[in-house]
Amino acid sequence: MKSRGLLIALVVVGVIAIFALGIFLWGTSVYNSLVGLDEGIASAWSQVENQYQRRADLVPNLVSTVKGFAAQEKEVLLGVTQARARVGQLTVTKDVIDDPQSFAKFQSAQDEFSSAISRLLVVAENYPNLKSNENFLALQTQLEGTENRISVERRRFNEIVRGYNTAIRRFPAASIAGLAGFREKQYFKAKEGAEEVPQVEF
Repeated sequence: MKSRGLLIALVVVGVIAIFALGIFLWGTSVYNSLVGLDEGIASAWSQVENQYQRRADLVPNLVSTVKGFAAQEKEVLLGVTQARARVGQLTVTKDVIDDPQSFAKFQSAQDEFSSAISRLLVVAENYPNLKSNENFLALQTQLEGTENRISVERRRFNEIVRGYNTAIRRFPAASIAGLAGFREKQYFKAKEGAEEVPQVEF
């Protein structure tokens, strides 16, 4: 009788141990999956930063070329230089994607820089000699390619963030995500007013 009670106790302990081991293995698997998704975001973020840096590196040469042909456009040239300086002053770390205010500040500075570059390119339209300058054309082509790369990397970043944000909100993984400190990441958003059709004047 005693041995039967001991056997039942061992079976119960065994079942509890197997159950606990199953929960532990499941939690470990979910945690590792979330770590992988988080690292995917970090990797995508570094690609976005690389493309923004490429653009920032191209702009001084572009400004210098335009200045040679259109020195009187000081306001536009100064605007581009100042916008680039503001972007350069931002201390950007991986933590930016975890802080909505820092992320918005980063995106706002980049949008302002994009607008300044667009104004510079519009000014260039008024100078036929500049428009036909080989150096300017090469820089303009590189800049257009970089803008396309930025767009692709931002879209890719948003897709990866969507997958991560979905994973940390799904039950039962949400409980592991909450305990392990996984927080929702920010998306790149369209620039304010992007839905409006631009006015073209000649």
